[in-house]
Amino acid sequence: VALESRGRSLSEPPLKESLDQCMEALDLFLNNHFSESLERLRPRVNDSMYHALIYATVLEMQAMMTFQHDDITNAGNTMKGAQEVCQRYRRKTKSEGDSLSEVQLHAEVCYAECQLQRAALTFLQDENMVSFIKGGMKVRNSYMIYKELHAFVKSHNYVKGPSHLQLEGGIAFGIGAFNLTLSLFPPRILRLLEFAGFSGDKEYGLSLLHDGATGTNLRSMLCALLLLCYYTFLTFILGTAARHHSHHSHHMIYCMGAIFLFFAGRTEEIKGNIDEAVALFEDGCKAQQAWKQFHHMCYWELMWCFTYKRAWRMAYFYADLLSQESRWSKAMYMYMKAAYLSMLPRDEARPFGEDEVDLFRQVPRFKQRIAGKSPPTEKFAIRKARRYKASCPVRLPVPVLEMMYMWNGFSMISKRPELTEGMLQTLMDAERSLLESPGNATCGLDSPHEKKIKFDHYLVPNSLVELGLLYIDQGRRDEAIKLLRKAKQNYKDYSMESRIHFRVHAALAKLKADPGEEDDTHL
Repeated sequence: VALESRGRSLSEPPLKESLDQCMEALDLFLNNHFSESLERLRPRVNDSMYHALIYATVLEMQAMMTFQHDDITNAGNTMKGAQEVCQRYRRKTKSEGDSLSEVQLHAEVCYAECQLQRAALTFLQDENMVSFIKGGMKVRNSYMIYKELHAFVKSHNYVKGPSHLQLEGGIAFGIGAFNLTLSLFPPRILRLLEFAGFSGDKEYGLSLLHDGATGTNLRSMLCALLLLCYYTFLTFILGTAARHHSHHSHHMIYCMGAIFLFFAGRTEEIKGNIDEAVALFEDGCKAQQAWKQFHHMCYWELMWCFTYKRAWRMAYFYADLLSQESRWSKAMYMYMKAAYLSMLPRDEARPFGEDEVDLFRQVPRFKQRIAGKSPPTEKFAIRKARRYKASCPVRLPVPVLEMMYMWNGFSMISKRPELTEGMLQTLMDAERSLLESPGNATCGLDSPHEKKIKFDHYLVPNSLVELGLLYIDQGRRDEAIKLLRKAKQNYKDYSMESRIHFRVHAALAKLKADPGEEDDTHL
């Protein structure tokens, strides 16, 4: 590699050679050889933009799995370093009619991707407004580069170089990711990000990512992973999951890859095939031993799978494993352990002699602060656990089902009558116990009881959203819109508020897009 004098440009290693080596490293990563993958990339992270980008991308994926502050910081710093490597190969001046070399075009797309991933890490650290704004400028700059490149490769000035498929794959990934993710944001957040007049086109984004995922370029895997995250997580967190999901075939390419086994498990879980999901998550754990954090992702899903089956002791077992091994959210794991124990009959012996009241009281002790803020899900768990502070605790009737609702788990069992009926039975038993206990006030929407709610102020806006979604299913469009707007505008400062805003935005966007369709999301 020719290293020229300081201040002048470096000579980029041959593009094809770099791309081939990075494809091999990604292949190793997807087939569970995580350390070997990084070792292949590491020697050239300071001179090859693709080695730098993919090395940082692998670290970012690891950070997303561990959710550890140190890993997120390390990935962010590495991605920043990768961005600096890309900067060296970008054009130095910008004037009309400039022709860019193939290396300069690739440098532009890699630079934009570094910025996009750095913004994603900023958002990952926190769900609040400050993070959205901090990441906002990176997002905006990245978006402008992608937009310019997209227009350029569609113009008659574009001369295809030997690695043009890789370049076009990179642009399609960026434009697809932007359109898809921006379509999910409520307008007020977009305004804060200064995307005035810009809104993402979800269908266009999905089509670009689908095309990208079926290709054979470096970004194919990223397109596939983003689609899998969207279909198996985001749509569920936002409560906009489609009625029908089919297998995304891409995981078949890496049949034994732990990551794709995990997504295959999620896909089965979404279909309501809980036993099949359990088998795939267990296989995902067996497939590799290098990244224990990956096991934790599987344990979290296994915990929910056993929850759907009302196997409270098995679910407790996975919550206990997580509380011992994972640092992602100790408060959440402690809360879930207590919640599962509280679902067991009062007179039944508890595993390890643990006591739910004692565990609930410990929850606030494990509160963590990321960038000065506590994660919304932890805040929710801590607020719920407050009832157990008093010497005579006000017991939670069905804490597991409540948390399951917050993670939108009811959509998982909606296709399985036997699972749904089981949950209904649990609720009816809990209701009977409540009615038999003295001093338990019930509350209804728009009734005087709403003012009497002492602990759970989130109940009313959530109930309005659920009623609104039921009205959508029944074709009562105008009534649904009225309820959704009321939920958004009339209630403030309650648990998981931002999640309700995302759900309301998604539901209103769906109604506006195609009032005659039940759901326009499909695979």
